[in-house]
Amino acid sequence: MGRVRKVLTRPWGIAVLVVAVGGVGFGLYWFQPWKLWQDETVQEALPGVVSNSAPPVSAPSDESSRSPAPAPGPHMLASGELISHEHATSGTVKLVRLADGTHVVRLENLDTSNGPDLRVWLTDAPVKQGRGGWHVFDDGEYVSLGKLKGNKGSQNYALPDGVDPSSYSSVSIWCDRFDVSFGAAELAPA
Repeated sequence: MGRVRKVLTRPWGIAVLVVAVGGVGFGLYWFQPWKLWQDETVQEALPGVVSNSAPPVSAPSDESSRSPAPAPGPHMLASGELISHEHATSGTVKLVRLADGTHVVRLENLDTSNGPDLRVWLTDAPVKQGRGGWHVFDDGEYVSLGKLKGNKGSQNYALPDGVDPSSYSSVSIWCDRFDVSFGAAELAPA
């Protein structure tokens, strides 16, 4: 114990200790390893979907042969299944046009690892299996739809005004801190 005390009283010993403690603190901040054991579940309904228990009652009309107009509501434009990249990831991705003309990316039954700085990206990159697909989503055009709300559940991400959804072909759960995809889905027209 005497040697340790002697080393820690020297200026270089204190400097080494400060650098080591700072390095450990920075490493914990950067990697946030505790998130691997923390799950955040988010269950959001699709916007604009109203569940009716009974059909609407309408007044009798003279035009009984006329078929009713379809109810305005969400319309699925494309969908795909998430595949795993850096972390095991599963679930369904849907690109939906809402009744008001806006678009959302919907993640359903998402199940992935939690991590630092996870984002939902709409991209034009092809989805590739294995390690070859981990880093491709920042090579082309992409739109960040925001931070991942939860690593489990069903959630919605609105497309910003002016974004043409037909210009994009995939969705990635992207770790912005380490520039790697946790998982991604190719969007196929519905």
